[in-house]
Amino acid sequence: MQDIHKILEQYWGYKNFRPLQEDIINSVLQGKDTLALLPTGGGKSICFQVPAMAKEGICIVVSPLIALMKDQVESLVSKGIKAAAITSAMHRREIDIALDNCVHGNIKFLYLSPERLETEIVKVRLQKMKVNLIAIDESHCISQWGYDFRPSYLKIEALRELLPNIPVLALTATATSDVVKDIQEKLLFKKPNVLQKSFERKNISYIVVQEEDKLARLVKIASNLKGTGIVYVRSRKKTQDIANYLRSNKISADFYHAGLDAKTRDQKQSDWMQNKARVIVCTNAFGMGIDKPDVRFVVHIDMPDSLEAYFQEAGRAGRDEQPAYAILLYNKSDKIELERRVETSFPSIEEIKQTYQALANYYQIPAGSGAGVTFNFDIVSLCDTYKLNAVTVFNSLKFIEKEGYISITDAFHQPSLIKIELNREDLYKFQLGSPAYDNFIKLLLRSHSGLFDNFVKINELDLAKKINTSREEIIQKLKHLDQHKLLTYIPQTELPQLTFEQERIDVKNLSIAKENLTVLKQRALQRMEAVINYADSSHKCRSQILLAYFGETNTYRCNQCDVCLEENKKTLHTDEFENISLQIKELLAVHPMPLSNLVNAVTIGNEDKRLRTIQWMLDNNQLKYDKENKLVIC
Repeated sequence: MQDIHKILEQYWGYKNFRPLQEDIINSVLQGKDTLALLPTGGGKSICFQVPAMAKEGICIVVSPLIALMKDQVESLVSKGIKAAAITSAMHRREIDIALDNCVHGNIKFLYLSPERLETEIVKVRLQKMKVNLIAIDESHCISQWGYDFRPSYLKIEALRELLPNIPVLALTATATSDVVKDIQEKLLFKKPNVLQKSFERKNISYIVVQEEDKLARLVKIASNLKGTGIVYVRSRKKTQDIANYLRSNKISADFYHAGLDAKTRDQKQSDWMQNKARVIVCTNAFGMGIDKPDVRFVVHIDMPDSLEAYFQEAGRAGRDEQPAYAILLYNKSDKIELERRVETSFPSIEEIKQTYQALANYYQIPAGSGAGVTFNFDIVSLCDTYKLNAVTVFNSLKFIEKEGYISITDAFHQPSLIKIELNREDLYKFQLGSPAYDNFIKLLLRSHSGLFDNFVKINELDLAKKINTSREEIIQKLKHLDQHKLLTYIPQTELPQLTFEQERIDVKNLSIAKENLTVLKQRALQRMEAVINYADSSHKCRSQILLAYFGETNTYRCNQCDVCLEENKKTLHTDEFENISLQIKELLAVHPMPLSNLVNAVTIGNEDKRLRTIQWMLDNNQLKYDKENKLVIC
């Protein structure tokens, strides 16, 4: 086994691990099933990448987002580490080649979307691989108690049954105590084993601002705070409108949402990462996998659906450990809008069935067929064709997916791919017998290497320019060669992929459990109430509210959120406070004391003021507890 510190420095350039990373890695190397809870920006990927590099064999990584899988594969390859990804959006021939490379080649990481785990081709090949670790990214997705439950994650149990003796490392940035327990049960942990770093982010000031004119307040925030920022909104239109408003107020800004094409999204993300745009106004499509250390503020214009989502998005601020701000702009109408959003997230069973019927008609799938078939999915086209409400369809699809009838990937850019299926000799014979295609095949061979071995990315427009023709003509030729089995051609797409996981059934037999809808709605309402409580609270430290939500109850006031700052103004900046703190120091200079004894020994002020003073001194590192749980001077 290789030394993990040498691996860390060789491939990642770090001399030391971050807090808890080494403990997680050692737990995995000891063969223990492990649940690692690290806050956003805590370096989760290193926790499975380093131990997998230390051992012989391949690491299987299950991840929910295709774009994130692609980013991680590209990052590993750039470090000289062989990695591959298999998703539900790939052609069967692509999957076949990638799996062969994992069995017979020296691939170290295989990223899989959870939908692939139940396919026979993956099951058979996995058993032929020398697997050293199973890593489950965003593992909270396996829990129905969680805010981002994905039914496809329940398929991971099949992976454990296939590879019963391989340790599992589950990773997440946000999980309540119920979700922590559920993850371990669903992933069949041999023994409970949770390694958790506190969710506390001491450098972030959490602020809630009651504000009617949110745009004016946003300009004030961006003008007064230095550094880069992220502004989260709910709608695509708002991203552009607010970015324009900021620019009209001389603040460098750009916008980002999933409806933009991949090239535009990449350019906008790159400009912001390189500080060419100071503020990015975006939907929640932005941020996953982005690690920009110097974000000084994250502003939410609209209410988030859950504290899990808010904590993850706000946590993109201050990853360099320098002071940063997470600001929620809030007014009473936001509460009404959040309640409306939750209500519309739960369509009726009739509406869900109507959506399923529309899908089957749209793709012309007869009853009893369609299992395993994948299509490009354009929700706008579907709704326009059948005059359906897009919000109702979007939420109906979630429940159809939860029941296992379909699966839908996230939208991502898939470039065009080709692979020549004939050997060189048979291809040459075809060229001799089909002179109309001879020059075109020579163009493909000149322009791209590896066409006989793997799928290769192509650009139809670039090929067209080389022979002075149109892109459409190139596409037509490629389709012709595909139809005649000379090559496999997969055209580019920007759309999500929808797969029918089961045969299409008569809509009368579509089973949507009403009790499941009821339970899920109750949980959504509970998450909504937690968000409203956070925004409305004016007496409890914001950081303590967030930490308590994730099960951390023995915490101190942060002394930097809007509530703490207001409380400090009222109670701590007085002569009485100075006198109480001075007496505390005099008492503790003689000998350490338990909290209750110290409170009783102080003679100035009432008990509440004495406790407030002691808490402030603890929070500001003037006092601490010793090993005997007695207070001492720092």
